[in-house]
Amino acid sequence: MNPYRLYLVTDDKQDLATLTYVVNEAVAGGVSMVQIREKQGDVRRFIERAQAVKAILQGTGVPLIINDRVDVALAIDADGVHLGQSDMPAATARRLIGKTKLLGLSIENEQQLIEAESLPVDYLGLSAIFATPTKTNIKKEWGIEGLAKAVAQSSFPIVAIGGINAANLDAIIATNVDGVALVSAICHATSPKNAARDLCSLMTRDS
Repeated sequence: MNPYRLYLVTDDKQDLATLTYVVNEAVAGGVSMVQIREKQGDVRRFIERAQAVKAILQGTGVPLIINDRVDVALAIDADGVHLGQSDMPAATARRLIGKTKLLGLSIENEQQLIEAESLPVDYLGLSAIFATPTKTNIKKEWGIEGLAKAVAQSSFPIVAIGGINAANLDAIIATNVDGVALVSAICHATSPKNAARDLCSLMTRDS
């Protein structure tokens, strides 16, 4: 089973009740990995939300990844951490979380993609494939062609993120990318469960 296939990134603007509802539904619909993303900077709130999601994921086999914060990942014993380019260096994070936890890194341009080859990471998040309202500080829009080149070039599994939805999923999958990360397409769906299920069936149909 490819854990990166359908990667849910949570919306930090949703309250705790909505967050837990979305994650519960999304996992029932087939999401294969969940990343808690909190940009508010309140560590106590982050830990509380991460613990609530960890409880939902218990026994499902779906890994819980913490965005940016190694301290929060260690505090709740999450399955891994996803770092941005301005976060703690990957080598330092790896030393702190140990060899068995998952470590992801966001890649925003070709230079970072090349440099990542020598880093102790498990997968790369390629950002952003398309411009999106949830990510306002985009350095580069990779597009389908850029994604395909990155997949061919990198020795790591790649997760595509940014503006991905049912309409452009076929083109994304055709690049042989390992997974897609979604925020709005699941978090803001009328039924997160059905949205995840539909996206899953599109992905398995094409793989």
